[in-house]
Amino acid sequence: MSEFLKAISFKLRNRVRIDSGNTVIFGHKNRIRYCRVDIHGNNNRVIFLDGANLKGVHIEVIGNDCTLTIGKNCVIGEGCYFSCREKGTSLTIGDNCMFSRNVKLMTSDGHDIYQNGKRINEAADITIGNKVWLADNTTVLKGCKVGSGSVVGINSTVTKDIPEHSIAVGMPAKQVKSGISWNEKLTF
Repeated sequence: MSEFLKAISFKLRNRVRIDSGNTVIFGHKNRIRYCRVDIHGNNNRVIFLDGANLKGVHIEVIGNDCTLTIGKNCVIGEGCYFSCREKGTSLTIGDNCMFSRNVKLMTSDGHDIYQNGKRINEAADITIGNKVWLADNTTVLKGCKVGSGSVVGINSTVTKDIPEHSIAVGMPAKQVKSGISWNEKLTF
């Protein structure tokens, strides 16, 4: 399918508001439907790599020179919210990730906080490695990295980096197991 037809199909299946001067890049065989995509500012990019499968997700990019990337063959559930805000921030999701419902990733607090005239809550990048499973209602805050092969449990809030091949749970999320692997297929 041509880039033009991909863009038209994307706009027909989703609620899209994109300021001029911003870019959306599509891979092959993406399934993006019933999503809300808001891109405001200049020189921002949203990239869907091959096989990205999203339904009912809200993507928000507000700022300048921001990049939000969704890796190959990711499956992202309803009610997820990805916010990439402020100048030059990036939100990167690796390949083969599985996000359940209501997962939130936010590079910014959304409002500035000052102490003695100096801002104390700067935005920071978020990086999700390859084959990461984020369970229902997981929140990943600014500046965090979740290592490849990891699982973050239901209702957890990630405030610090999670090592590769780990299970992390809680508020704030803490590593409870290491050296794990997981399989997205159900076994009976």
